[in-house]
Amino acid sequence: MTAAVIWLILGVVLLIAEVLSGDFVLVMLGVGALLGAGAEALTGSIVVDVVVFAVSSTGLIALARPALKRRFLAGSSVPTGTDALIGARAVVVSTVDYETGQVKIGGEVWSARAVHEEQPPMAPGTKVTVVEIAGATAVVDIMA
Repeated sequence: MTAAVIWLILGVVLLIAEVLSGDFVLVMLGVGALLGAGAEALTGSIVVDVVVFAVSSTGLIALARPALKRRFLAGSSVPTGTDALIGARAVVVSTVDYETGQVKIGGEVWSARAVHEEQPPMAPGTKVTVVEIAGATAVVDIMA
């Protein structure tokens, strides 16, 4: 078995193992091993292969890994479900007061109520902002 094939197998095994760990270390080592396979195919020198593997793996772990982790961790704070509706704009479909009403949010009609008890009823066509979702009811306020 040639050294290039060994590097290639090592790279693929490390990339597969990354699926289990999810820490972005093994994937960097796997890419380094694949680059080592490429270096072996081009040069045929084991010394060059090891240097390419070491430099590329170290560089990827030091430079690419922190950026990828920041990117993926920042992506996890995106609101989903009803949390994504908070701050959304809506239009009153049937008069909204502190107890009842309906609004259209993004093409869907929702039960709604006003955020403040003393707030005057909001007439159909009024543009409002979703303040919170309480169960299946959108709590809304008049847009400022």
